[in-house]
This record gives sequence, structure tokens and C-alpha cells, in this order.
Amino acid sequence: MAIQVPTELLDGSVLGLLTREDHYGYTLTQEVRALIPISESTLYPVLRRLKKNGWLETYDEPFQGRNRRYYRLTTSGRQRLAEIQAEWQDFNQAITKLLGGNQDE
Repeated sequence: MAIQVPTELLDGSVLGLLTREDHYGYTLTQEVRALIPISESTLYPVLRRLKKNGWLETYDEPFQGRNRRYYRLTTSGRQRLAEIQAEWQDFNQAITKLLGGNQDE
């Protein structure tokens, strides 16, 4: 049984990857899949939602006669990532305690 990844963590994963560099959809999907077991089609709705919320913007670049749609983090996307990171710290500490680790805190 695999643990289901909540939407907020998928959002944070994408936003976090985009702090390093812009990516097109396929490379984003492959980088996330290398660490989290998700299907290839999982991230495209996430990308659409993040763009709709103003946390990402897109631009197209030609590649071998076709266009690739690249995703770039916006200022509000950086702010959203900071919120998710803070929420994750609290959640992670709570779950770690519940699972029997880090009893000192």
C-alpha cells in the first residue's frame, strides 16, 4: 500500500522544483515521479490549477519543430511555497511524534 500524496504536497513539490529553474511539463513529471510514486497524468491538473491561482506562469519555446510549454514560478507562487513549507514543518513534526519518533519535542 502506498501513502496517498495530498494535493498541498503535490503543489509544494512542483513549486519547490520551479525555484531552481523553469521546467516543461514532462520534465516536471519525471522529477516528481523519481521521488514520489504518482502517475504521469497526475501533475497536469496540478499545473493547470497552480497557473489558474496565479502561482505559475507559462511560456512556449520551440524545440525540434514543436513548442514546449515551460512553467515559471511567480512572486505569489514563492509566497505560496513558503506557506506550504511552514505548514509541512508543523504537520511533519506532529506525524513523527504520532508514529513514535522524536519523542523529545
